[in-house]
Amino acid sequence: MDRIIRKSAIVLTFCLALVLMLFAPVFGPASAQAQDTIPFFQAGKIRVLILSGRNNHDWRSSTPFLRKVLVDSGRFDVRVEEEPVGITAATLAAYDLLVVDYEGPRWGDVTEKALEDFVNQGKGLVAVHGANYTFAGLEVLLDKHKPSGLKQPPWPEYLQMIGGWWTLGPPKTDHAPRHCFTVKFVDREHPITRGLPESFRTSDELYHSPQMLPAAHILATAFDDPANGGTGKDEPLMWTVNYGKGSVFYTALGHDLSAQQESGYVSTFTRAAEWAATGAVTLSADGKLPTQAPPPLRVLVVTGGHEYSTTFYTVFEGADDLHWEHAVSNHMAFKNDIRKDFDVLVLYDFSQEVSEAEKTNLRDFVEAGKGVVVLHHAIADYQDWDWWWKEVVGGKYLLKPDGSTPASTYLHGQEQCVRPIVSHPITARSRTMHLWDETYKGMWISPDVKVLLRSDAPTSDGPVAWISPYPKSRVVYIQLGHGETAHLYPAYRVLVQDAIRWTGGRLDAEKK
Repeated sequence: MDRIIRKSAIVLTFCLALVLMLFAPVFGPASAQAQDTIPFFQAGKIRVLILSGRNNHDWRSSTPFLRKVLVDSGRFDVRVEEEPVGITAATLAAYDLLVVDYEGPRWGDVTEKALEDFVNQGKGLVAVHGANYTFAGLEVLLDKHKPSGLKQPPWPEYLQMIGGWWTLGPPKTDHAPRHCFTVKFVDREHPITRGLPESFRTSDELYHSPQMLPAAHILATAFDDPANGGTGKDEPLMWTVNYGKGSVFYTALGHDLSAQQESGYVSTFTRAAEWAATGAVTLSADGKLPTQAPPPLRVLVVTGGHEYSTTFYTVFEGADDLHWEHAVSNHMAFKNDIRKDFDVLVLYDFSQEVSEAEKTNLRDFVEAGKGVVVLHHAIADYQDWDWWWKEVVGGKYLLKPDGSTPASTYLHGQEQCVRPIVSHPITARSRTMHLWDETYKGMWISPDVKVLLRSDAPTSDGPVAWISPYPKSRVVYIQLGHGETAHLYPAYRVLVQDAIRWTGGRLDAEKK
């Protein structure tokens, strides 16, 4: 029996050691080498945790926006925690920076000590707007529609960290009615502010008379105009604090989403986040990593001749590498030579009439090797222009019978699974789609097209996206996209955007 127990103990010890070896990169010490092995973080990015979930400001809008601007800068990998109570040192070990977008109850001894140690031992902290009110021992409004909140004792170490907070005075901390004012940088040599303009205008709340510690190093102020209920003084709005080995930044700006979207806020917030985490700033004046990326593709989107949902415009959202302009008719689009102005033409129109001069400008664009993406009902354009539908598009929706061939048919709101049938950069990210959309049947489709996507709807011809065989330019047709259900479908947006990129020469020619 003793031998069995000893063997069991040996096996248990071995198994435990194996588990620790396997999971040490996730649960182990926060060394740089250990962190780099964590699979759910992006290599080389600053790891950020935003603490949110309670606020008498609209945290449901502000927190996602703060996350977005950090991610969009190219420098950060960001997570959000909406219930900070219960966070431990192990929770924070993998992160480089904490962002506090919170105004609510205290977090308890364990969590608060974990945050203190996090900063004291050399990590970064950024606190925004009402986060200098929440732990100052004042009444915390948990519901902005109720006059009373929760009274709680102050968190002294947090106040030491952020260096300035709301107080009942005298003088009492407050703010004048929201208005436009000028924020002036008073230290332009700090890494956060170096290279920025000396000031910027914003519309926001202007906090005045905070309780400030000598340790707070003020970066920016704004004059609080007495004519607007202000103090008549230059009030501090941004400052830094050294807490132990860590770095802290606080900004009083950012009352709501409109205030946070101001370019001055985005720039200072992202640059401050990088500084607090690393001690240096590599982000540009607009708060983004310097890049050698090519300029955005210039896209002309043509509509007209057919009603459509305005959700169509959302298809291009989030594609910063695509700059699109809108022509509301083919006549507006092709009245001039557009070869020098655009790289890709996206057609979502329903046009038949076209002058000879307009034909020439359209033909010159296509024959110049530019990109063309034809969407949905634009397959019915220019029924009498054989060169267009037969050679360029490689397909035609027949608006009327052609000899013994009957007219094509359509049916709205058809459930369908659309799957890629070849490997190609255009479909690599969208893959199989399940959506409800209008289907076409009885179209003429050139036997020389390269079909990319096929629908399983019985009311469809089958092929719903293809590459035209036209040799002088890249031309893609996508039959999907009648209305809102398609426009708002994430994979459809990706499909259209990647078709534009491919026709504009920004994606690999083909994946084998």
